[in-house]
Amino acid sequence: MDTNQTKIMGKQSLKFANPPYILAASSIAGKKEGEGPLGQLFDVVEQDPLVGKQTWEEAESEFMRKAAVKALEKAGLQNSDIRYLVGGDLLGQLIATSFGVAELEIPMLGIFGACSTMGEGMAIGSILVDGGFADKVMAVTSSHFAGAEKQFRFPLDYGNQRPYSASWTVTGSGAVILANSNTQGENMNASIVVAGTTIGKIVDYGIKDSMNMGAAMAPAAYETIKQNFEDFGIDPSYYDKIITGDLGYVGQKILIDMLKEKNYDISSNHMDCGIEIFNQEDQDTHAGGSGCGCSAITFGAYICKQLREGAWKRVLFVPTGALLSQVSFNEGNTIPCIAHAVMVERR
Repeated sequence: MDTNQTKIMGKQSLKFANPPYILAASSIAGKKEGEGPLGQLFDVVEQDPLVGKQTWEEAESEFMRKAAVKALEKAGLQNSDIRYLVGGDLLGQLIATSFGVAELEIPMLGIFGACSTMGEGMAIGSILVDGGFADKVMAVTSSHFAGAEKQFRFPLDYGNQRPYSASWTVTGSGAVILANSNTQGENMNASIVVAGTTIGKIVDYGIKDSMNMGAAMAPAAYETIKQNFEDFGIDPSYYDKIITGDLGYVGQKILIDMLKEKNYDISSNHMDCGIEIFNQEDQDTHAGGSGCGCSAITFGAYICKQLREGAWKRVLFVPTGALLSQVSFNEGNTIPCIAHAVMVERR
């Protein structure tokens, strides 16, 4: 392993000298998600949103535990084979993660990137593997509709009406196992690697509406995607798909328009996980899906499948996150956002 070949690209990016392999990716989805267009692709669809637990928070932890265990199972590994776990969620102090993965006894790095957490986790995990600091790393995240509504908006019993700009927080959890070799895992005839990453910066356009996450996050996605193009000296045609996390219908239009102003047209190859995961008309999800679990389970169930089967060879996976909290929102602050890009390729 020659870590001296690792390249720092441009202002915010890394090109990995030893691209980490994605051994497996899991997707544990809720009932509503299972009824959407990707329903048949998820590893598990839980019909009970509480999964037998007493609270929404305990339920989210159970979703995460199941996702971690399923990823290990698909990779043919034991929890003791994982050097580090990089994970986070939307709940205060990352309680879904802390309680969810405790029994696995894997050294953990807790992270918070809001809905960009899977991108951040995969980026950090890839840096650890490429740099020779770990042989196998798990990135994991989760979200839960009821828990997120309770923390950031209104408890479900309140029965408030949602504006059309609002997104629907996905109930689900996904995990990805990164490794320095491809000796185990699912479908070894097709290797998937993380070729590089562009770490996002905080972008704040002054939006305060927590019911319009797409508009708040689109500028962050714009900044990261544009920087990826500039740092690597490429254009949108380099990728078969440029996939954002949860901009939804509102944010997608803003992102495309912003990039067009810089002469980057992604309208033909852009995809948004929040749009793909639900049927807008039949499922009453308004602007689309959101939450840490949105991009995580879409990546595990659909994006990896398309890469392994050869439908796509290169994708730019860009989960987006709104970094607000109960405190910042109640004090009338704006919503700072971030997006992290992960370059995933079929080899």
